[in-house]
Amino acid sequence: MSSPAQSPARVTPITGQAARRRTFAVISHPDAGKSTLTEALALHAKVIGTAGATNGKSNRKDTVSDWQQMEKDRGISISSAALQFSYRDTVINLLDTPGHADFSEDTYRVLAAVDCAVMLVDAGKGLETQTMKLFEVCRQRNLPIITVINKWDRPGLDPLELMDEITTRTGLTPMPLTWAIGIAGDFRGVWDIQRDEFAKFARNSAGAHIALTDYLTPEEAAESEGLAWQESIDEASLVVDPGAPLDLEAFYAGKATPLLFSSAALNFGVKQILDTLVDFAPPPAPRPDVTGTPRPIEAPFSGFVFKVQAGMNQAHRDHVAFVRVCSGMFERGMVVTQTRTGKSFATKYAQQVFGREREVIDTAFPGDVVGLVNASALRVGDSLFVEEPVEYPAIPLFAPEHFQVARSKDPSKYKQFRRGIEQLEHEGVIQVLRSDLRGDQAPVLAAVGPMQFEVVEDRMHHDFNAPMRLERLSYSLARLTTPDAAATLAAVHGAEVLERSDGEFLALFNDIWAMRRVEKNYPELTLTEIGTTMA
Repeated sequence: MSSPAQSPARVTPITGQAARRRTFAVISHPDAGKSTLTEALALHAKVIGTAGATNGKSNRKDTVSDWQQMEKDRGISISSAALQFSYRDTVINLLDTPGHADFSEDTYRVLAAVDCAVMLVDAGKGLETQTMKLFEVCRQRNLPIITVINKWDRPGLDPLELMDEITTRTGLTPMPLTWAIGIAGDFRGVWDIQRDEFAKFARNSAGAHIALTDYLTPEEAAESEGLAWQESIDEASLVVDPGAPLDLEAFYAGKATPLLFSSAALNFGVKQILDTLVDFAPPPAPRPDVTGTPRPIEAPFSGFVFKVQAGMNQAHRDHVAFVRVCSGMFERGMVVTQTRTGKSFATKYAQQVFGREREVIDTAFPGDVVGLVNASALRVGDSLFVEEPVEYPAIPLFAPEHFQVARSKDPSKYKQFRRGIEQLEHEGVIQVLRSDLRGDQAPVLAAVGPMQFEVVEDRMHHDFNAPMRLERLSYSLARLTTPDAAATLAAVHGAEVLERSDGEFLALFNDIWAMRRVEKNYPELTLTEIGTTMA
C-alpha cells in the first residue's frame, strides 16, 4: 500500500504547488544594492507599502530584511532573511544574503537552499571580488544565474563593455532580456526585447513607491526619446537578436545568463526582474541525497536546515531553524525525524518569516522555507523527514582565517557567557575551538572575517548580558588534522591543535611558512585543506 503522503490525491497538489515556486538568492559585492533590490521586489509584489531606500542604505529609515541593530547602524546586511510573497500566481521565495565578505559562510549556506541566483552587478564597477567568489559557488552548485545590471541611474560603464566582462570572467553568454535606454546616469527606461516594447520610467517619491511606467511601441519610443532611443537600439543590435527565444537549455546548464538593466533604488526595471523569475527561473527539482540519489518532489516530506537564528524577537529568547522544504507537503504539527540523531519532534511552532515579521504557517511545499521556532536541537545542515528516511549532503564549514580567545569580563556571569558562546556557535555565527590546555573558560573563536567578532561581542552583550573581552591570536591558517597531531605540535612555535564542536581537529599556523616547516619536519602528520566545495 502506498503511504498517505504518496496517494494520488496528495501527489497532484504537491507537484502543482512545487511548479509554482521560485526560490532564489541575490549575490553581489557589498554595496551593489542587494537589500535595496530585496525591498523593491517586495514593493512590486505589493507586500510592503513603501521602500525605505532614498539615498542608499546608510540613510534609510528601515529595511525589511535588515533587522539586527548592527545592520541598521552600519547599513550592511549581516544575517540572511527569508522573504516569501506571491506574484502572478507564483510563490516567490527570496533568500536574502549577507553582502559583506566577512559573512561569506552564511551566504554559502543560503546558496545550498536555492534553485537559482540573481547576480547583481554595479553598473559603475562591473564584476567585483565578492561577486566572483559567490559566482564560483553558484557554478559549483550548478545554479542557473540571472544577471541584473543595477544602478543604471548613476554614471557607469558602457553596456557592451559590461557584456564583454561578463563573458570573459564568468564564461557565461549574456542573453539580454531588457536593454537600458539612455546612457548610465540618464536612465529613461528599458526596451523589453521579448515583448518589443519600451517601458518608460518616471521617478516617484524618490524611489519609495513603484516607478510610474508608460509602455510604448518602438515607433512611439523613437518619437519620445529621439537620439537616446536610436543610439541604445543600435548598440543593442550588436548583441541582441529580437526574434530569437531565450535559450532555456543554455541557461539551466550554466552556459548562458539572462540579463536585465535596473535601478533598484528608483524601482526602475524591477517588474521585469520579477517577470523573468516567473517566466524562466527553474522550479524546485528532485534534490540528491548523500548517495547522489534524487528524492522525488512528490515523496513524503523532507527538508534540511540551512540557517539557525536567535534573537529575532524583542525579548531575544527565541530560536528559529530555517528549513528548506525539498519534497512532500509540510504540515504544521506533523512529527518529523531528525536524521542526525534519529529523534522525532512535533513541528507545533512553524512560521513564515518576512524580515522580522512572522505569521503562522500551516502548510508548505517544495521550494518553501519554514521557520521552526524553538527547535533548539536543530543544527545547520540537519536533514528532516517523515516516513522515508533521507540525509541530504552536509553544508561544509569555511576555512577560518582569524582567531581570538574569548573570556567573560564578569566571572559571576560565566554561565551566561558559556550559554551565549554555545548559542552563537549553534547558529553558525562563529566557529568555536577548544582544548584541554585552554579550558572551557577561554574558547578560541574562529572566523572567516574580523567583523564576525564584532557581531559576537555585540550579541553577547545585548542578547545574553555577558560582556566579553577578546584577545587576538597570531594564527592565520587552519588545516584539518588528527588528534595525535596535538602532541607533536605542542612544542612547535607558531602552531597549535584545537578541537571544533563537530569533532574535527584543526591545526592552526601563524602563516604558510610555519605550516610548510611542519610538513617538512613531520611528513607523517595529516594536514588537509578545509574545502568550501558544496555537494
